[in-house]
Parts: sequence; structure tokens; C-alpha cells
Amino acid sequence: MNQKLEFTGEVFQQIMKQLSVIDSFKGNWEAIELRDSKHLKELRKIATIESIGSSTRIEGATLTDEEVEKLLKSVKITKLTTREQQEVVGYYDTLQIILDNYKDLELSERYIHQLHGILLKHSGKDQSHKGKYKSLSNQVVANYPDGTQRTIFRTTEPAMTAKEMEGLLSWVNERFEKADMHPVMITAAFVYEFLSIHPYQDGNGRLSRLMTTLLLMRQGYEFTQYVSFEHVIEERKDDYYRALMDGQKNRYKDTEKIDKWILFFLDCLVALIKRLEAKYELYSKLKKDLNERQQELIRFIKKQKKVQMRDVEEAFKNYSRNTLKKDLTYLANEGLIFKTGTLKGTRYHYEE
Repeated sequence: MNQKLEFTGEVFQQIMKQLSVIDSFKGNWEAIELRDSKHLKELRKIATIESIGSSTRIEGATLTDEEVEKLLKSVKITKLTTREQQEVVGYYDTLQIILDNYKDLELSERYIHQLHGILLKHSGKDQSHKGKYKSLSNQVVANYPDGTQRTIFRTTEPAMTAKEMEGLLSWVNERFEKADMHPVMITAAFVYEFLSIHPYQDGNGRLSRLMTTLLLMRQGYEFTQYVSFEHVIEERKDDYYRALMDGQKNRYKDTEKIDKWILFFLDCLVALIKRLEAKYELYSKLKKDLNERQQELIRFIKKQKKVQMRDVEEAFKNYSRNTLKKDLTYLANEGLIFKTGTLKGTRYHYEE
């Protein structure tokens, strides 16, 4: 593994710059979380929905975040008839276990098998192989919304899977124990190697993203629960596959380097931080300046995406039209919502 992590001077400088940004934010966020822990539940809820939607869509699912949220609200009374529904609920169950128990989850074969079993527990066709290493050859395939697929690279053969996973877990745990490498670098290397091995028959991509959250949170990067890493990956899906392919094309050779993957991974974390800063800034403004009615108005517009005055009046019948219009004008002037059109064509909408 170590020869894959040999970098040129220029790449090393870029890596150190990104790690500095990440660690600086980590230190600042720890103080914020102590101060506002009770008020960050909404951010975590939003991030959870985005993570589930994005990670399943990367693998070819089509459910929107709104459809994911609706499904999870009705899951106790809804029969999971489609594979997409089964994947969404399995991802939710696994993510909740990680978020609630990350300090106690060891990086071991046993625990990874358990997480894989939970991820696929609702999928009928996966029952025979969930929680077990693959018995048939597989490959990394990119799935696109139009139904097309593209083979990204071939993976470890079944006969070598257990041995390579044992070696990977040994290397990662030794690095964490000796603390002789930056924890984010260890995490990025683990994800690359896990995807290269592709140890399970199905669910490897989703599990790799769940393992990313687990490893980062175990190493103190707990801010990742408040904004979706999966959502950042989905937005950069082509770059994600290109970075993996760049290293994998030389698999098992001395020339196998993963500098492009490391830089991509770190860049995604920095993008995640910027997104969390923006979300928290908005949250702080809401908390400080807005009354409960105005906060509820923003949540309503955010959920509906785009509304007219009559929609607002219908949803807030306890308030006068004049009061609601003043609220909308104030929120638009503050840049918390956006106003388009004029007169009867006026629309209010919310943008991330």
C-alpha cells in the first residue's frame, strides 16, 4: 500500500493544504457542536435524507430526496415492493447504526459483514450472499439515469478476496494504532482499496460510502454527520470514477499510484466543509433574527421548492395575508428565499 501513497512535491503540497483546511474546520466545529448540539438535529436529518438519496442514485436508483423522505416516514406501513425502496431502507438502517454507534464499531471483518448484511437485509435477491464475501467475479460498473452502464474496472477475484481484505484491515488498523499517517489519508486509501477489491457480490459502492462516514467519525471528524458526503460525490460522479480508474489501471503493478484519488477525496471533503459552513451560517441567522412563523415559512418553501402567495395562505391559515406578505418580503430582502415574477406571477423559492 505504501508505494501507492508516494507523491510528487507538488501533489504533496496540495494534500497538505487541503488537510490544513479540513483540520482547522474540525477544531472550530467541535466548539460549535458543544454549544449548539441540541439545535443541529435538523441539519443531521437533512443530511441523512440527502446521503441515502445520493448514494442509491449513484448506483442507478431514481428516487428523489423528497421520495426518499416520504418512504421513510411511511416505512412501517409500506411494503417494500421495489428494489429501490429496499435499498433506501437498508441504507437508512445501516447509516443510523453508524451514526448512533460509531465509537463502538470496530474496523473488523465481522463488523463489516454485519453492516453489509443490514444494508441488504430488505432485498430478497441478496439474501443468499449478504454478509459474505463474493463467490463470483464482479466489476465496478457506473450506472447512469438513462439505464446505461459502463465498466470502470475489474476487481479482485473471489479466491483472493478474503486474503486481500485481511491485509487491508491489518494495514488500516495498524496505521490508526501507530498514528503514523493522517487519519483522512488512511480513510481515503481504505476506500480506494475496498472498491478495488469489491469484496461483496453487490452493495460495495454503498457500503464504501457508509464506511467513509464510519471511519471519519471514528477519527473525530464528526461534522460529517451534518452534511452529506454522498451528495458531494453524486454531483462529481464522473470525476469520482475517473479518479478511481486512474489508480486501478495499474492494479498490482509498482506503478499503481492513487494521488488523483487522494486529491479528489480531499477536495470533496473541503467542498463538504464549505457547504456545512453555509448551512450553519443560515441556521445561525434563522436562530438569531427570525421568529417561529418566519422560520416555519422558510421550511415550508424549502420543502415545496416553489410557491405562490395562495399556497402560503393555505398553509398558514392562522395568519393574515398582510402579515405573510410582510414576512415574505423580509425573507426575500435578506436573501433567505428568492422571489421571481411579478403580480399574480410572483413565485417564492428556496435555493441551497
